[in-house]
Amino acid sequence: MDQKYRDAVQLIKTAILQSQYEAAKSANEKQLMLYYGIGKYISLNSRQGFWGQGAIEAISSQLERELPGLKGFSVRNLRYMRTFYEEWRMLDECGDFALEDKTSNLALASAKLERDSDSEIWHSQVPNLEVFPFDDYLSIGFTHHRVILSKAKNYEERIFYISECAHSKWGIRELEKMIDEDLYHHQGTLPNNFAQTMTPGMQALKAVSTFKDEYLLDFINVEEIDVRDTADIDEKVVENSIVNNVKNFILTFGKDFAFISNQYHLDAFGEDQYIDLLFFNRELNCLVAVELKRGKFKTSYLGQLQGYLSVLDGFEKKPHENPAIGLILCKDMNKSFVDYVIQDYSKPIGVATYKTSRDMSEELRKALPDIEELKRLLDTEE
Repeated sequence: MDQKYRDAVQLIKTAILQSQYEAAKSANEKQLMLYYGIGKYISLNSRQGFWGQGAIEAISSQLERELPGLKGFSVRNLRYMRTFYEEWRMLDECGDFALEDKTSNLALASAKLERDSDSEIWHSQVPNLEVFPFDDYLSIGFTHHRVILSKAKNYEERIFYISECAHSKWGIRELEKMIDEDLYHHQGTLPNNFAQTMTPGMQALKAVSTFKDEYLLDFINVEEIDVRDTADIDEKVVENSIVNNVKNFILTFGKDFAFISNQYHLDAFGEDQYIDLLFFNRELNCLVAVELKRGKFKTSYLGQLQGYLSVLDGFEKKPHENPAIGLILCKDMNKSFVDYVIQDYSKPIGVATYKTSRDMSEELRKALPDIEELKRLLDTEE
């Protein structure tokens, strides 16, 4: 095919994909507006006592009879819509932004209910809507909103997960995993020296927000690893488990990471050195060296990692890349101590802790099914 035809194909394909994206985005916005409006109408009627018991069940059943094949309006989903409105009803106070058509019959009926109501429960404290992430809010699906409302309990956390979900394009499982790991409280709090060692300042801020202070490597199940004594479980065992589950690790590690290699060989001045795990981060545009340590943090780890970073910058870094960043993953640390001693190092380094399945509480582990039982259940399903 001639180049001019290939160019034409690319232009048309881009236009089609952009159109499909805009159509999907518009459809999602309209669905959220509809659910918000229905939730408001149900909330005003049911909470104020205008409807009797069993009203939502009766309405759902009648909708199914009058609109056969209609999906998404079960009793449970109608209640989710009510919650969706009640948790975000502060958006009603925004004059320039409406989640529903104010002239629709549903909106007019809700407005009349509000006027007739003497209750003050509908008036909530309004956040600064000038900085509310409306685009992010409308870009994620209703199911994502349900997960966020059920798992994140305050306004700041919900806004954080909405924005992260929109920008990172998380699926439902990824979103649930991030909330369960409490990403909101763990991101950007690890001991580091990024502000002193990275320029310009924006790069340091990006680095701080990229790494967490603790990582849950729950896919590492030490009971399944073939070692005679749990005391023999060392960095190599954890490293091999990460390599075998690199997709899960990158999901835990965060967005924009690409795995390069484990035991990455550095050869400088005749000295052989090996980095446990080497990644590249697209957002930071730099190599990220990760060192795994079985026990509690030691200051000697910082010197070792600084040496690796010097060699990476001198022999491996591409001209267009930023200097490499180092991360020490250890089982335990004294944060105040690490924060103090790390400032004397000239290479950008952060220190975080990790947990494996073995570190889960006894109560939680007892609640999980036995490995053999899981295998038996899977065989039965097959």
